Amino acid sequence: MNAPRFNRRQFVAATSVGSLASLAANPPATPAATRKSAAKLAIEGGTPVRSKGWPGWPLWDPQEDEAQVLSVLRSGVWSRSRVVSDFEKKWAELNGAKRCLATTHGTTALITALDALEIGVGDEVLVGPYTFVASISVIFLAGALPIMVDTDPETFLINPEKLEEKITPQTKAILPVHIYGLPADMDRINAIAKEYNLLVLEDACQAWLAELHGEKCGTLGDLGCFSFQNSKHLTCGEGGAILGDDDRVMDRAVSYHNFGRGGPYLGSKCRMTEFQAAILLAQMQRLEEQTQRRWENGRYLTERLQGIPGIIPHKLYEGVTRAVYHLYPFRFSAEQFNGASRGRFMSALREEGIPCSGGYGQLNKAPFIENTLSSRNFRRMYSLRQLDHCREQIECPDNDRLCSEAVCLSQRLLLGSREDMDDIANAIEKIAENRGQLA
Repeated sequence: MNAPRFNRRQFVAATSVGSLASLAANPPATPAATRKSAAKLAIEGGTPVRSKGWPGWPLWDPQEDEAQVLSVLRSGVWSRSRVVSDFEKKWAELNGAKRCLATTHGTTALITALDALEIGVGDEVLVGPYTFVASISVIFLAGALPIMVDTDPETFLINPEKLEEKITPQTKAILPVHIYGLPADMDRINAIAKEYNLLVLEDACQAWLAELHGEKCGTLGDLGCFSFQNSKHLTCGEGGAILGDDDRVMDRAVSYHNFGRGGPYLGSKCRMTEFQAAILLAQMQRLEEQTQRRWENGRYLTERLQGIPGIIPHKLYEGVTRAVYHLYPFRFSAEQFNGASRGRFMSALREEGIPCSGGYGQLNKAPFIENTLSSRNFRRMYSLRQLDHCREQIECPDNDRLCSEAVCLSQRLLLGSREDMDDIANAIEKIAENRGQLA
């Protein structure tokens, strides 16, 4: 299938990396896209669009970053102390929150937050299935039931229009996930929560400095949780944090994460170490610049991908002032690629020099859900009617379809240059315009 000689998308691509003068110097008789349409795909033995590598992750500057870590090492104070407190203060200030509590992982941040909000046996928590497993498993670990709310395929996020139909007298909270650093529709979610007197616990574990109306994700609900695992934009290998403004709730969180000390509560041990905090403080020095670069590159990439048949970029909700792109997602339509599979498309994209993945699978159909509902403990805690009600909610057809269409690019790719983004878009265009070779 031959592309027009010089369509609007090609004009935008050309002028975004050069000037009108350069376009005049290279008239549209033989534009790049037309040459690509005659190209052999790399997966078929052709020359790849890109042969050089991509930025690695995590980034570490020995000269600038190691002094504080070595200071901790030499101090002999390695468990939670002043460095952790320093990180908590700075993370709260950076996000515009009153308080921060650092934890060992994002998962333990969620577990601690659920306890602090007194969510447990007998409660239902509304949550979307397009997420990492921890968003669901922590609800079970608290003794509560996760009630699946289908995904909005256009945004990859929990569909707020399907929340109210899932609310019952047992519903205690909504757990929206800002997956991939894309802010959920918190305006609608918070309005529903207020109407039904529900708590809101934000899973911002992939949304460091993401913004809605200029306010940071993780500060838009009752509590917000973050992860600092090795792949994350702010990382110390493993780590987590909770943000909150309610002193009573945060005091309870502090007590829980420290064996229940400081209050008459049962607790666990989820304390961050001084080493973790020192590494985070070093990483924080460049977080804003990196975040803005991903945001600008992500917007540019969306512009480049608009209009490519069979490639559907994600949409952002109204009011999003910054997405942070832990992964940059789009959807692949096999129908527009002559029936070629998503797997074949991703293989072709990788061969063109662009790493990619299929994103998350059907977590709503994961075997651990039925195993948990059928377990001895849950059969003791809940009636058969309640357990069956939870089982019925796993049917999420929009999410299932999204899981078969999603294609994702790692955040490290978005740390590249504008020319790097052009390589990504050009590779996708090349495959689209030579789709017949995928069969």
